[in-house]
Amino acid sequence: MNFSQDHISAMEKRYRTTFINSLPGYKCLHMLGTVNRSGISNLGLFNSVFHLGANPPLLGMIFRPDGDEHDSLENIKQTGQYTLNNVLPEWFDQAHQTSARFPSGQSEFEPCGFKEFYYNDFKAPFVAQSSIMIGLEMREIIDIPINNTKMLIGEIVHVLMGDGIVGNDGYVDHIKAGTVTVAGLDSYFKTEHLGRLAYAKFT
Repeated sequence: MNFSQDHISAMEKRYRTTFINSLPGYKCLHMLGTVNRSGISNLGLFNSVFHLGANPPLLGMIFRPDGDEHDSLENIKQTGQYTLNNVLPEWFDQAHQTSARFPSGQSEFEPCGFKEFYYNDFKAPFVAQSSIMIGLEMREIIDIPINNTKMLIGEIVHVLMGDGIVGNDGYVDHIKAGTVTVAGLDSYFKTEHLGRLAYAKFT
């Protein structure tokens, strides 16, 4: 089966969205925790987080032009801080519900069954039910004119996680952490470890 550019453009909107979103395969899945100046928290589900660099430790993520992320991005602009929290298998259904269209200004934490967790003087809430929690400070927001999206770049300032998840070499074991992954917008998976290989060298 071959899908040409014309074929893709002619797809029904929702079909095309599902097709393109699931095409790259498994992606990272995070709950994004934010809070506004008034202290109202926000929790949203994102599959667009990616590694940008280790020194300084930077993660990027994409915000769509339309959707339910506007409170999240506005909160980040107000406080300069946010959290990324992994999803565990026993919580994936509740995590999915955070993507529902909640009224602006209403927190998703309690209605979806999640507990806010605050660490020291960090403004944004972590998710207490997560086994890996990352606190970030906003460094840059880049407009992407081709599709009117925005790329948020944040620097990691806190990493909170359970015991035994980080190996002696610094490797974060998401199998031990129980991290769930996603394909598309609504299909969730546990992962299976195939193995770790040595650094590739040409011989």
